[in-house]
Amino acid sequence: MSEDSAHYPPVDPVKAGIRGCCPRCGEGRLFEGFLKVKPKCANCGLDYSFADAGDGPVVFVILIIGFIVVGAALWMEVNLDPPLWVHFILWIPLAIVLSLALTRVLKGVLITLQYRNKARPGEIDRG
Repeated sequence: MSEDSAHYPPVDPVKAGIRGCCPRCGEGRLFEGFLKVKPKCANCGLDYSFADAGDGPVVFVILIIGFIVVGAALWMEVNLDPPLWVHFILWIPLAIVLSLALTRVLKGVLITLQYRNKARPGEIDRG
């Protein structure tokens, strides 16, 4: 992961993560499918085995989308008082679509930030 950083110009991790690009070269694709990370970059050959976003993106998605959808649903209920079926038709699809879109973006950003900051598992020093 830290081998040849001098051969590649610095890549903005947020822009590369949002676009789903390689954190080292900024050109190759990061994802193989919708959320599956490729084994390595097709452009520069960076091994993506270091990439482990875990549950981090999903936690942020739940908090962000939950705040937006619940806040909008409460506002609509208080101000417009629609029937219950309107809430189901509006908020369930909106929550699903926004969650799927934001999960991919945040996973890409967290993986590129892992590369940029040379993140690795924690260690206990028992010297």
